[in-house]
Amino acid sequence: MDRRTLGRGEAALEVSAEGLGCMGMSEFYGSADEGEAIATIHRALELGVDFLDTADMYGPFTNEKLVGKAIAGRREDVVLATKFANVRGENGEFLGIRGDARYVREACDASLRRLGIEHIDLYYQHRVDRQTPIEETVGAMAELVAQGKVRHLGLSEAAPETIRRAHAVHPITALQTEYSLWTRDPEHDGVLATVRELGIGFVAYSPLGRGFLTGRIRSIEDLPEGDSRRAGRFPRFAAENFQRNLDLVARVEQIAAEQGVTPGQLALAWVLAQGDDIVPIPGTKRRSYLEENAAATDVRLTADDLSRLDEVAPAGTVAGDRYADMSTVHR
Repeated sequence: MDRRTLGRGEAALEVSAEGLGCMGMSEFYGSADEGEAIATIHRALELGVDFLDTADMYGPFTNEKLVGKAIAGRREDVVLATKFANVRGENGEFLGIRGDARYVREACDASLRRLGIEHIDLYYQHRVDRQTPIEETVGAMAELVAQGKVRHLGLSEAAPETIRRAHAVHPITALQTEYSLWTRDPEHDGVLATVRELGIGFVAYSPLGRGFLTGRIRSIEDLPEGDSRRAGRFPRFAAENFQRNLDLVARVEQIAAEQGVTPGQLALAWVLAQGDDIVPIPGTKRRSYLEENAAATDVRLTADDLSRLDEVAPAGTVAGDRYADMSTVHR
């Protein structure tokens, strides 16, 4: 597996060119299978995929415990990222967003306990708290770095001005946001330009469009009961948008067939080709899909290939918003 560097200078962090999103192993995408999830993480490490992504809210709380169990005794083999700010109760209820200094400290200590580790390699603010100045939040995160509890700082779904203000307090290593052939917002809302100007790495979550770009979802009925993609959280899976988005996938499938790769591999290769400062973190809970995703790092796209993909999936082609409530992102 090739390596890439997020951030620069003292903030630089070397990771595998592709990471592994662990969220779906515990929640949102159907039933969980701890044994297969742990086997998937172990297989990732065998393949050189060492950049693991989790968050305290996944489960809630259980995903960090799962990842901690999987990496026990192998801490030196892993670049571990987790997140705070989306507050949830023990029963899974969402309780808002917090970025106040007290919560930052409490959340970090809780994550360290659940993960069973002494430091977090990359600690993200999962969502920006509009009620707390970003300077307070990042100031508290910087204290965690000084204490040795955290190595590098990150933000998720932050707007350009927020990124600038945060970076002025303490160097930000990575900005995580959604980016794929069907979510090209960062190219046009100033986010990608801002992080590149500041030397901040870009971590692309949902690079497979929550599975849609793999071509395996032909109907909403293909998703298991309880899956958040069929529960109204993601408008792009709604009936009025589904067929239009399937048409986009069909065009991607045609190019993938010509290349001799799967649609998902083509979609990941496209993200990887957007720059060496970008690291996609496709999520999966199965070894077979992990192996397919990891093989995308060997796919090389020509300028003509990229031009064709730009033609079949230009910005604005996809039908529906990313989330039902877009007010929770890009602040």
